[in-house]
Amino acid sequence: MNNMNQMMKQVKKMQEQMLKAQEELVDKSVEGSAGGGVVTVVANGHKTLTSIIIKPEAVDPDDIEMLQDLILTAVNDALSKADELANKDMGKYTGGMKLPGLF
Repeated sequence: MNNMNQMMKQVKKMQEQMLKAQEELVDKSVEGSAGGGVVTVVANGHKTLTSIIIKPEAVDPDDIEMLQDLILTAVNDALSKADELANKDMGKYTGGMKLPGLF
């Protein structure tokens, strides 16, 4: 019975650590870019975009589609990096297992 109590304490501690790590992701940021940096997107670890920076040279009124593509590429790059950040931070506690709904 003592082993079971010890195991439950360890599980509870791990859950608390995971929750804290998940909460801390909101304060971490990643940056995605496209077009050699003419479009830059910043997102936090919860995959919320916090800023989009578009340099003037990216804006061509005759080629709006190019700007749209650059923005999509930069956003997807930032979100992919946010996933990597979450997997890295949470992986410390999950041993690399992907637990659905955690992050």
